[in-house]
Amino acid sequence: MSTLLNNPAKEAESSIKFVLLVSMVAALGGFLFGFDTAVMSGANGFLRARFGLGNFMLGWTVSCLIIGCMAGAAVSGMLGERFGRKKVLLAAAVLYTAGIFVSAISPNLEIFILARMIEGVGIGITSTLCPLYNAEIAPAKYRGRLVAMTQMAVVSGILIGSFLAFGVSSLGNDAWDVSTGWRIMFGAGIVPGLLFLVLLFLVPESPRWLIKKGRAAEALPILLKIHGEELAKKEVLDIKQTFKQDEEASIASSGRRFTPALRTVLIVGIVVAMLQQVTGINAVMYYAPEIFRQTGAGTSGSLTQTIMVGLVNLIFTALSLWLVDKLGRKVLLLAGSFFMTLSLTIIGFAFHTGQTDGPIVLICILVYVAAFAISLGAVVWVILSEIFPSRIRGLATAVATMALWGADFAVSQSFPPLLASAGPAVTFWIFGATSLFTFLFTMGVIPETKGKSLEEIEAMWENKHSEKQESLHPSLQD
Repeated sequence: MSTLLNNPAKEAESSIKFVLLVSMVAALGGFLFGFDTAVMSGANGFLRARFGLGNFMLGWTVSCLIIGCMAGAAVSGMLGERFGRKKVLLAAAVLYTAGIFVSAISPNLEIFILARMIEGVGIGITSTLCPLYNAEIAPAKYRGRLVAMTQMAVVSGILIGSFLAFGVSSLGNDAWDVSTGWRIMFGAGIVPGLLFLVLLFLVPESPRWLIKKGRAAEALPILLKIHGEELAKKEVLDIKQTFKQDEEASIASSGRRFTPALRTVLIVGIVVAMLQQVTGINAVMYYAPEIFRQTGAGTSGSLTQTIMVGLVNLIFTALSLWLVDKLGRKVLLLAGSFFMTLSLTIIGFAFHTGQTDGPIVLICILVYVAAFAISLGAVVWVILSEIFPSRIRGLATAVATMALWGADFAVSQSFPPLLASAGPAVTFWIFGATSLFTFLFTMGVIPETKGKSLEEIEAMWENKHSEKQESLHPSLQD
């Protein structure tokens, strides 16, 4: 320890390595969802044949996972506040692993759907607590990219799951895929589930949660590893002061948890969370092979193009991790939503005019996925992990994440019947319209939080509300 204190450069390097390793473990929770998304995308055609599914039931078989995700997200805030982030994430890893194991051996559709719901509860918990945990443990300078690592894990899971689905489907003929192949695809998910479970035992509890529970002595060694001795003690005092101010604000508001300023933050968080989904990304991810078949690609060709989508998603998510703390959250959201709107509009016109034989649909879907990955894909999780004040952070993050999963369910469930009834042109134009709304909402409402500590972001919202009240009631300034 004394050697490190005499060498600030080595101390900083050691701190960064520690935070990076811990954040990578937490981010593995995102891998579980990405892996399931890709496997479900590759297997849904085989499941349709195995269980004789129509469009509505195919949508339900895909989206039933989201019901579990909503339930997991709904309880994650309460459980995370009571028992701590780490213990609840351990429980989530157990639920995911058990759910995906049962789904792989399911003898009928009913058990398969129930198993996916159990798996979804685990994914819903990790989707809330993993970004929250990383935000609470990361220094402000690196928080954006460390929180965005969760999305990097999601797209890594998508890519690996896509390769797995392609590889398994190549092992036998269609009849084998319908009887056995899809079971192997899902069963492989046990491996990342167990890995996540084991590695969670090696990470510490959130120091902010420990301090909030009056266990500052346990939090200090963790903060020493994150910030070094010079900043660790100051961080403890800052966090304590924030909790003290939160308690005073709660008393001043006569016990109301959500003051007008907090309600504004919560609404912004919910809208941002829903916009990530209603712009159509999981419709593309879940049903990419179906979409490419609409352009005339066969089974092998559609799965190959799906892998291309996964590669683009991974590359541009990695780029987002590099840019989110350099350019900021708002710039990436504006650029991404603009190109999403443009590409979705062109895809709609291609289907409308019947010009889908060439590469135009594939190119525009790749542009759309790239634009999403660099913006809404990673940045939304960063925003949700940092904009909520500490006294409502767990609950508000859970509410916003539940809204995100609710929007995901609506899109996943409605996409097959919408595609069949309205056609691909109208479907993609609808997603284009929601992407345009995302651009306008970002420009007018979402603030920039780059480089600010969680305490500074909290103060920013309170100051914005005070300024708004003063502008509405200037006489109060006298």
